[in-house]
Amino acid sequence: MKPAKTKLFAAALACAALLVGCGGSQTQDQSQASATAGGQDAGKVYRVATNAEFAPFEFMDSSNNIQGFDIDLMNAMAKEGGFKVEYKHQPWDSLFAALGNGDVDILASAVTITDERKQAMDFSDPYYKITQVILVPQGKNIKSAEDLKNVNKVGVVTGNTGDLAAGKILGADSSKIARFENITLVTKELENGGLDAVISDSAVVANYVKNNESKGFTMVSVPDFDEENYGFAVRKGDTQTQAMLNDALKKVRESGEYDRISAKYFAK
Repeated sequence: MKPAKTKLFAAALACAALLVGCGGSQTQDQSQASATAGGQDAGKVYRVATNAEFAPFEFMDSSNNIQGFDIDLMNAMAKEGGFKVEYKHQPWDSLFAALGNGDVDILASAVTITDERKQAMDFSDPYYKITQVILVPQGKNIKSAEDLKNVNKVGVVTGNTGDLAAGKILGADSSKIARFENITLVTKELENGGLDAVISDSAVVANYVKNNESKGFTMVSVPDFDEENYGFAVRKGDTQTQAMLNDALKKVRESGEYDRISAKYFAK
């Protein structure tokens, strides 16, 4: 999902690295999942922050509970690893500062592993692979990244990897780039005709197209965008939590539970 060398993201990274509070609005706590004896730190509850506005990886269900692939995977890892987790839904642009401040222990929010981010935080082993793609509405002839230079507005989520991708094509300060707080807002603007295209993560766009077939939108894959990996983020130097997550992720993959969770969310 997500880096972008925007001023907003750079500020968030700086705050995280300096362990200084930065931004943040009201959050919603939700405790879920798992814990059996044998955890690395008996009795400790790991606080997991997510921005539950990025289906199918994390989203709020009709009962206002946090759901999604990342959540199910983390729950399975907690069960296998014998540790407990508690979830907190909060704005995307507050996640990195919350981790750096020590307000949370883990980020599970489709966070793309990048060299820039690894300067301020550490990551688990990769758990999901994606690329950036272009979401195109009916009537728009967009076949390549180069075609985006000929449109009026391209929508992205601020601080997501799509933001960086758009900046590389159009220039980071281009007036053609329209930035939004979350994927719901940017796709709604596309539906309303205010945008010519949206750049976002392939699995998220595929999920949107699948659940909005009547709108006639298409997903355009282009070779210009690099392959990316999601990872669970932990505080810089927190090798204990990092090792715990890696061990649990390995067990979930070996047991076949990873494939069952993946099929639940991504089966075509």
